[in-house]
Amino acid sequence: MSHGISRRKLIAGSIAGAAGFVGFEEKILLAAMAQNADSNAPKSTPPQVASMPAGKIGKLEVSRLIIGGNLIGGWAHSRDLIYVSKLFKAYNTKEKIFETLALAEQHGINTILLADSLLEIINKYKKETGGKIQTIIDFRPNESNPTAGIDKVIDEGADTIYLHGASCDNCVKRNRPEVMQKALEYIKSKGMPAGVGCHSYYVLEQCRDLKIEPDYWVKTFHHDKYWSAHPKEKREPFTVDNKQSDDHNEIHDNMFCLEPQETIDFFKTDKKPWIAFKTLAAGAIPPVNGFKYAFENGADFITVGMFDFQIAEDAVIARSVLDKTQQRERPWCA
Repeated sequence: MSHGISRRKLIAGSIAGAAGFVGFEEKILLAAMAQNADSNAPKSTPPQVASMPAGKIGKLEVSRLIIGGNLIGGWAHSRDLIYVSKLFKAYNTKEKIFETLALAEQHGINTILLADSLLEIINKYKKETGGKIQTIIDFRPNESNPTAGIDKVIDEGADTIYLHGASCDNCVKRNRPEVMQKALEYIKSKGMPAGVGCHSYYVLEQCRDLKIEPDYWVKTFHHDKYWSAHPKEKREPFTVDNKQSDDHNEIHDNMFCLEPQETIDFFKTDKKPWIAFKTLAAGAIPPVNGFKYAFENGADFITVGMFDFQIAEDAVIARSVLDKTQQRERPWCA
């Protein structure tokens, strides 16, 4: 079997395989692809279904809806469901990953946020399909040598690098902010935008107090109006991704932004671009609700893990929400 996979075949296969989800835009795309299906002439990239509003991070033009890489990597936040990560990995074969990325690009999503360990599959996708998707890479700095590994990530094709959320949480928790500072300065020295990621509001606060200046932020953000969110009085700082309690009233892979109002207040006065992630609380909040909350309350971009069959609907929702979110208290900062 040939390893060369055209984007036309990827999109057609993805749409046909998800027949129950085919909408008007997908039908247009299928019709356009069918026109030259039997031709031996070189195939052009299928037409973009729709554009997506975008903003700038450094010199990068980034779609305001960014696809997340957790589903591709099989890193599933699934409360107490024990099979979900294996299911994600089984579903996301190489072919399915390629279909998903190609479909995202057709819907105007031009950027993916993911771990550096997944750069290899992204590079294969670009080489084999002609895809152009940009990469925002999360990087875990080593406390003993914060810059080790950054050159490798750059050489492998990262478009921008930010410091992984759990890593920054732990740096602040253990009073090691210099780790973040050294890694950020090194990334910037390479001519690349450098970001700080975090789950905890207190990372934002400490960076502000110590004048640690990323080019952009990657901060979890969602409301707590969903069933599995644990009570506010039971929320402990720095427990996201660090603690799993058996008490239903405490954290158990169920909440990722413990201080939503404090996060809103911080970004009212900070004018750096902000990518909000976990905006749907890992599937607990409907997209129309989560997207609206994030954009209306200041996020410049949102990153969302999406299966192939979710992309068309999520893109439509994002465009609709953005069209209606022209005026907001925090101005657009990207």
